[in-house]
Amino acid sequence: MGLRCPLPVLKIAKKIKEINKGDIIKVKVDDPKAEKDINELNKQIKIKIKKKIRHNDFMLFEIEKN
Repeated sequence: MGLRCPLPVLKIAKKIKEINKGDIIKVKVDDPKAEKDINELNKQIKIKIKKKIRHNDFMLFEIEKN
């Protein structure tokens, strides 16, 4: 929360490298551009967006490492 793109995506990519295949991370973002960037990241690295929940002032993603 509070980070502007591309920082959320960079932090996700770093965390994905640290976890095991099948592990899930939860990411909460409040930058409206983050959704597009996370979807692009999904195409570039081995992750799967398991859940995307939109709230009034933030979005919550559950991302699995494939």
